[in-house]
Amino acid sequence: MRDQDAELRDLEIRLLLEAIYLRYHYDFRNYATASLRRRMEQAMKKFGCARVSDLQHRLLHEQELFSQMLQYFTVQVSEMFRDPGYFLALRQHVVPLLRTYPSIKLWVAGCSNGEEVWSLAILLHEEGLLDRSLIYATDINPEALKAAASGRFDIASVAGFSQNYLASGGKASLSDYYASAYGGVIFDRKLKKNVVFADHSLSTDSVFSEVQLVSCRNVLIYFNRELQDRAVGLFRDALSRGGFLGLGSKESLQFGAHAEEFETLVREQRIYRKITP
Repeated sequence: MRDQDAELRDLEIRLLLEAIYLRYHYDFRNYATASLRRRMEQAMKKFGCARVSDLQHRLLHEQELFSQMLQYFTVQVSEMFRDPGYFLALRQHVVPLLRTYPSIKLWVAGCSNGEEVWSLAILLHEEGLLDRSLIYATDINPEALKAAASGRFDIASVAGFSQNYLASGGKASLSDYYASAYGGVIFDRKLKKNVVFADHSLSTDSVFSEVQLVSCRNVLIYFNRELQDRAVGLFRDALSRGGFLGLGSKESLQFGAHAEEFETLVREQRIYRKITP
C-alpha cells in the first residue's frame, strides 16, 4: 500500500508540474524527484492542502498564490563566501588569468538571495578587477532577485560571513563593506554598480552573453540528469575560449554529457576550464 501511495503522490507531483508549466510557463519538470517530494510536503502544510491535487487546484485558480509557491521550488539557503576554499582557489588560480582580459564578464547562475554575488564583488574589488567587470546575477525567483539586489542581510549571519571571508583570503575586514541598519547590515552600493540582476531559467532560457566565468553552485543537485546536462551545455556555450566554470562541493561534471569539454583546474573546489578545440 505504501508503494502505491508513493506512486500516486509522484504521479500527482508530475501533473502539478505540468500544470504549472502550462499555466505559468515555469518549467520544474526535470527537477530531482526526491527534493520535490520534500518541498511539496512543506507547501501542502503551508497552504492547508491534504493532497498534491488540492495544491494543484489552488495554484491553477489562485494566481496570487504562485509567487508564494515559487519559494518552495527554489532553495534560498546560502551564506557569503560559502565554502571559503572555493573563493581562495578563485583568487589563486582564476584571478591571475582573468587579469589578462581587458574586460571581464561573470555569470552567477541561480544567485538566490545574493550572498555569492556580493562575495564575488568584494573579491573582484580587492583584486582590482571590479571596475572592469560585469556580473550577471540570475535566478527564476523574483523575490530572491529583489533580496539579492538590496544587499541586506540579517545581523545574526554576519559573524559567519566574516569568518568565511577571512578564510577565503580576504584582505581587509568584512565590516569595511557594510553598514548596520534596521537590525541587519546593508552592503556598500558601490559593490553592485557593475552587477545586473535578471530573471533567467536554466530549464527554458538560452545563453544571453559571452562570459569568462560561470559560477553555479549548489543548483545542479536539485536537477535530474537531463536538466543538469542542459544547464552545463548553456554554461559551455556562454563561456569564452578557456573560460572557467565553478560548481558546488557536491556537484561534478563527471559522467555528464559535457564532461569531455572541460578540464579540471582545481579538483577539490570543483573549478573547471573549458577546453578550447
